[in-house]
Amino acid sequence: MTTEHTLTIDELAASSQVPSRTIRFYQSRNALMAPEIRGRVAYYGKHHVDRLKLIAQLQDRGLRIDAIGDLMKRIDRGEVDLGEWLGVEEQMHKPWVLDQAKTVSEAELYDAAGSRRPGLLADLERAGIIERKGDVYLLGSPALLSIAMKLESVGIDLQTAVKASEILRKHLGRAVGELVELFLDRARDGQITIAQSKKLFETFRSVGVDSVRVVFAREMENALRKLVASGKLAALSARAKKKR
Repeated sequence: MTTEHTLTIDELAASSQVPSRTIRFYQSRNALMAPEIRGRVAYYGKHHVDRLKLIAQLQDRGLRIDAIGDLMKRIDRGEVDLGEWLGVEEQMHKPWVLDQAKTVSEAELYDAAGSRRPGLLADLERAGIIERKGDVYLLGSPALLSIAMKLESVGIDLQTAVKASEILRKHLGRAVGELVELFLDRARDGQITIAQSKKLFETFRSVGVDSVRVVFAREMENALRKLVASGKLAALSARAKKKR
């Protein structure tokens, strides 16, 4: 196929396997450049075929069509280098923790939990840690299961462990959202470029996790000191003695 505009929209649809109505929709969202009009017929070329392939790849990566359209406009104006952008986008999709959901058998689930106490599976299901799928179980987070079982081993029930996880997720989610907005604002101001972003995410992946660990530890230290100073801990100890 040459670089000239030789394809009608039906021929482009057949060549790219993208329906003609979808091609028109992409054009309306500025994701696909306009065709060359000769007479009353619109003609397309190889760059339209290449752009349709790129749109499909970006959709597979989770981008919405409006976001793709905005990206394409910036690329066409020379504001964004596609290679750099794809490198940053790939970096952003890399997992920060090796903790993926998986399907396990009952035996594998017991092994992962490290316990076979009666009622464990029912408790895990009620807590939302596992979900039964016929003869197997969907384990959403092996790491959280491990944490919950460690807490249970020292007397903290699964429901309390899950509630604690929800509290952490709520506040950390808000903090992460604010951090993303902070870096986005710096990027808008030109203080962070796309070229710098790739190295930023590479570094922040380890630094960010370490920062959360340090900040959490310090805040927990402060909270426990305040608990002791308030006298509430002594009151709990006295109440526990009375129950004995």
